[in-house]
Amino acid sequence: MTELLDPYDARLAAGATGLLREFNRAGVIEASDVHVATRLAELASDDDPRVALAVALAVRAVRHGSVCVDLKTVAADLEPDAGAELSPWPEPGAWLDAVAASPLAEQGVVRVEFELLYLDRYHRQEVQVRDDLAARAAQDPPAVDEEQLAAALARVFPPNGYDEQRAAARHAVGQWTTVLTGGPGTGKTTTVAGLLALVADQARIANSTGRAPSIALTAPTGKAAARLQESVTTELGRMPVADQELLRQLVDGAGAGGLQAMTLHRLLGWRPDNTTRFRHDRANRLGHDVVVVDEASMVSLTMMARLLEAVRPDTRLIFVGDADQLTSVDAGAVLSDLVAGYAGRPGNTDSPVATLATTHRFGAEIGRLAAALRRGDADEVLEVLRAGSAEVELVTGDPAEALRDDVLAAATATRAAALRGDAEAAVAALDRHRLLCAHRDGLRGVHHWNAQIERWLAEVERTDYWPQWYAGRPLMVTANDYALGVYNGDTGVVVRRPDGSLRAMISGSAGLLDFATPRLSDVETMHALTIHKSQGSQADHVTVLLPDEDSRLLTRELFYTAVTRARHKVRVVGSESAVRAAVARRALRASGLRQRLSDDVSG
Repeated sequence: MTELLDPYDARLAAGATGLLREFNRAGVIEASDVHVATRLAELASDDDPRVALAVALAVRAVRHGSVCVDLKTVAADLEPDAGAELSPWPEPGAWLDAVAASPLAEQGVVRVEFELLYLDRYHRQEVQVRDDLAARAAQDPPAVDEEQLAAALARVFPPNGYDEQRAAARHAVGQWTTVLTGGPGTGKTTTVAGLLALVADQARIANSTGRAPSIALTAPTGKAAARLQESVTTELGRMPVADQELLRQLVDGAGAGGLQAMTLHRLLGWRPDNTTRFRHDRANRLGHDVVVVDEASMVSLTMMARLLEAVRPDTRLIFVGDADQLTSVDAGAVLSDLVAGYAGRPGNTDSPVATLATTHRFGAEIGRLAAALRRGDADEVLEVLRAGSAEVELVTGDPAEALRDDVLAAATATRAAALRGDAEAAVAALDRHRLLCAHRDGLRGVHHWNAQIERWLAEVERTDYWPQWYAGRPLMVTANDYALGVYNGDTGVVVRRPDGSLRAMISGSAGLLDFATPRLSDVETMHALTIHKSQGSQADHVTVLLPDEDSRLLTRELFYTAVTRARHKVRVVGSESAVRAAVARRALRASGLRQRLSDDVSG
């Protein structure tokens, strides 16, 4: 935040007065926050400036990912970053009382609960999510044939090294809602595949008609959905020959195309007349018997509310994700709230959470780095980074010198395949090396490094410039296009056909899609991408470009998410002070959901 001195700055609300004006000029709140608060106060005939300021801060909180604002701590959280000296903040207790007694609260525009201030929409969504989860838990559990289950568990999961996965699947098969959490490489997909086989086996016994369960695989982004489908299909293919009948049931139950993963938006049914509602809701439920939601840490509160109202009460709902990763771009931190909320119940009763802890994918050093980040142990993080192993590397010098060889190797391999017209090889080459940045702008941002890599590639290819579309240009879709069937987060490459034409090949949940380049408007170059955009993807070798230590984006969750994108090697480029700042700073979001879950509060 910086003091807004330019009278034409778009963040400055020219007509603001009193507290709103002061906090707006200090950079604490922006014009949009001021305008919403002012209009709501006018409609409710509320003339208390403290209430207007509180509403503006609640709007700001949603913009920054929280679903509410804690007026007791907001001054300590924001004042150090204000660009100007502020007059004293309202006294928290009296401030909260004033808001709770205000016309805005009386009319239901804002809500105060747990000493947190909500805009009504997010309060209703949070209550709905808690109530829907409680209603699912209150039902009689699914019928389970224990003898058959024991036999299937022994077949589906090998006897050695799969104790955690076997226990998690055993726990999940007897309940309607499961939260399966664990870090990358802990066997979440193996557990999901085994669980699906177990559910199919139980359905075969219970259903005299022999109908296989209808299964939906879904994720917040197209890339994550594609990875889920590939991973689950691979794991199902590794099952013992004795369970081929289970595999046939699963495929047949999914329809002619077999198990197909899709984005949450596509599953729920996009509506052109409404951006927050879907075709499937309480009046038009989804027909699936099982719904698996991967990368659940990316699911916002609003999307979680829409999903819970769309699934049938007797649908098995399985959330899969890493609670330590970055949360949704939109408001809410639902997965971490679920894990913490159920863990906070007395005796941890009736918890749907199953946790996998043992990492199988990483080498020892990447796993050790990830574990140190989860614990917040900056000394050990630096010890692992300084050790200079084949898996983990810290570069504190010039980023260009450290990055050039790897980024060029990936870019030239992608271009060579694209020039040959080999779309699959070009897409695969993208996953050899991934450059991740915290910011979009600045010398350590995505825009700068995309341009720099294109300059290096131009030197190698001996060309003066790149047109907008060129063979080997890596692409990321930045907005959902339901007509084309591409979604935010899908990735791809521009490929040259034998006739010399250029085609954009997008790798989504439905496989490789072929488009004429002019048909894709919401795409950007992806030689480098933000850490947020990298969620749901992996690469053999990952380079993490840390920003300066004073960047507010630099958090433990951001760092952990970036590090755990790597399969075999991770290089961190940045200062040791930036590493320590990242470990120390948490990306905490204000929410009452975990308290509702742990306290069993229904209202």
